[in-house]
Amino acid sequence: MTQHILLGDAPLQISDVVAVARHGAAVTLSDRAVERMTRSRKVVESLAGDTNPHYGISTGFGALANVQIPAEKRRQLQRSLVRSHAAGSGAEVEREVVRALMLLRLNTLASGHTGARLETAQAYVDVLNAGITPVVHEYGSLGCSGDLSPLAHCALTIMGEGNARDEHGELHPSGDLLAKHGITPIVLEEKEGLALINGTDGMLGMLCLALTDIAALTRVADIAAAASVEGLRGTDAVFAPELHVIRPHEGQGNSAANMHRILEESSLISRAQEGSFSRVQDAYSLRCSPQVHGAVRDTAAHASRVAETELRSAVDNPVVLDDGRVESNGNFHGAPVGYVLDFLAIAVADLASISERRTDRFLDVARNHGLPPFLAADPGLDSGLMIAQYTAAGIVSELKRLAVPASVDSIPSSAMQEDHVSMGWSAARKLRKAVDGLSRVLSIELLASTRALDFRARPSEADGSVAGTPGPATAALHSLFRSVIATPDTDGFLSPDIDSAHTLVVTGKVLETVESVTGDLR
Repeated sequence: MTQHILLGDAPLQISDVVAVARHGAAVTLSDRAVERMTRSRKVVESLAGDTNPHYGISTGFGALANVQIPAEKRRQLQRSLVRSHAAGSGAEVEREVVRALMLLRLNTLASGHTGARLETAQAYVDVLNAGITPVVHEYGSLGCSGDLSPLAHCALTIMGEGNARDEHGELHPSGDLLAKHGITPIVLEEKEGLALINGTDGMLGMLCLALTDIAALTRVADIAAAASVEGLRGTDAVFAPELHVIRPHEGQGNSAANMHRILEESSLISRAQEGSFSRVQDAYSLRCSPQVHGAVRDTAAHASRVAETELRSAVDNPVVLDDGRVESNGNFHGAPVGYVLDFLAIAVADLASISERRTDRFLDVARNHGLPPFLAADPGLDSGLMIAQYTAAGIVSELKRLAVPASVDSIPSSAMQEDHVSMGWSAARKLRKAVDGLSRVLSIELLASTRALDFRARPSEADGSVAGTPGPATAALHSLFRSVIATPDTDGFLSPDIDSAHTLVVTGKVLETVESVTGDLR
């Protein structure tokens, strides 16, 4: 059964954005949204007949705001605005990003603060529900006044112009797709061109999608780190709750609790025994995993609060206030969203970095506590996972470059009217790449840790004993990997194994498998 998201009665949630953007949930305008939009449209129409100029209603835009436009040319004004601003270039943006972009613009229309007509908002509803995806390009947004060019490409589609993809991903002229689904192209009236393109919706949509992925990947990182501690025969004593209560960062405590739970009942873990030597301290990449993973969680929590505030915001310029005034403002500036997108890129890069360091420890006989060099089945003849670590290292290096903030940059535009911009769209685009890179680095760590468990299970040449057995959670993880990736033998084509591991991560199979044993991780 298709999920429905009702717009206009309560603030959108991050999960609502993901449901529509990624999973195709349908949208509907509430009666309250219809009422608000009808009321604010009357305000705009009353000002359209005024002899005094009103920005965006009877004037030009940006640096041309002092040019008054006669009534008979105002439809052309709105049409020209959208056409000229649909100036994107480069590769097409992903379907889920465009759907998020459209949903969030529709959410602002439903607030009743833009003065757009009901039929214009309904066209967005119909396009989303029909699975039509306007072609939006990688380049074109400076993040102020919002994501102008990406939003203009979406507006072009409801006008029946430009190109879009159907529900099967096939490219068609927008007008043909509208006709196929019985959607009447919109002829824009006063104020509507601005209302459709003036917002932070692209960067916000990508933030919502990234936060959802990061929430899953931080738990996968805990799983990967715990499996590495186990595969390297480390200690779980540092994950005891009493050690994290005295430094009570919430994310750190949750990460430590997850790792402690995953490692329960493992006999591979080094634990102090009276009269025998035990390892006192593991390397930082093992011992400090909760501190790093937790800091990523806390950064994401801050970003979520910003996203939630933005989701209950009406971003347009000018806006129609509840008392009927129409006022110019600067709410379209993307700084609040751009900053947290950059914060997250830094956190994601560091999470990948510590994961790659754990992978590297498995491959070095000086640090892997009895495992073969490079986890090779026949060292010398085979190279094992040597180059898989190169791949992880290359990705981490790229993530460090992507962690350079976009939001500290600003390029003036519009004849110096828009003389400070947020670059939030650019921050969002690089964060998407960073999240993808993180998922691949974690996949390689899991490939290494599960392979290490195979070697730990082999009888010792000295006395025929085995090192121990993994805990139930990591045993289930190991079985999952062996269902699609063969037990270590002579070297084979490694790239498909990395791809298989990555699929297990991004489809949620790793998390689902471990949580079937541990219960929900934090």
